[in-house]
Amino acid sequence: MSINALVVDDEESIADLIEVYLKNEGFNVYKFYNGEEALVCVESEQLDIAILDVMLPDIDGFTICHKIRELHNFPIIMLTAKGEEIDKINGLTLGADDYITKPFQPLEVVARVKAQLRRFMKYNNGKPSNSEKVIEFTGLVLNKETHECILNEKPLALTPTEFNILWVLAAKRGRVVSAEELFHEVWGDKYFSNSNNTVMVHIRHLREKMHDSAEHPKYIKTVWGVGYKIEKS
Repeated sequence: MSINALVVDDEESIADLIEVYLKNEGFNVYKFYNGEEALVCVESEQLDIAILDVMLPDIDGFTICHKIRELHNFPIIMLTAKGEEIDKINGLTLGADDYITKPFQPLEVVARVKAQLRRFMKYNNGKPSNSEKVIEFTGLVLNKETHECILNEKPLALTPTEFNILWVLAAKRGRVVSAEELFHEVWGDKYFSNSNNTVMVHIRHLREKMHDSAEHPKYIKTVWGVGYKIEKS
């Protein structure tokens, strides 16, 4: 089955290059140089992943990311300018799953796309890696097969990355999961010094959606200098 990828960048040479490399890997690419046409595509096509540049001439990548997350949970990768750390944080906060800093190697983009799709398929459409398919405790229900999260009988809209983080912590509740272990489990990449910031941003956004507090947590507890923990109920 062909994978549909959305590529949006106003630098035509970059968008064209990403398109070529993804097509060489068998992807079906929807390429746009502005945000308005990209949003029309989001509404009309069945997409599997999106690669969004932050700076666009009409609608910025953050807005597109936010609008996608209102309806879809497929992976989103943001393209950011070199050194723009605030762009990375904003993108992750709005529901992006990963970011790539310009300039980059096209093969890096392909590798990141494949990694995001593997994780998405693993936690959403693929068979679970263990026999446990549903986790339920303290008003929280996680269904690994349907990617559903219910909190106090109300559905909780989580991005794939947020769901995966919560699943890992919930599956290992009762023990501390280090940021490095969490990053390896969820992102599947090597852990670097800035990886901890990525984990922290996702944890913060996850807490906000769950109406949880870092100071007085009901679910996700920070064990300073060690990692994160969900207590056994």
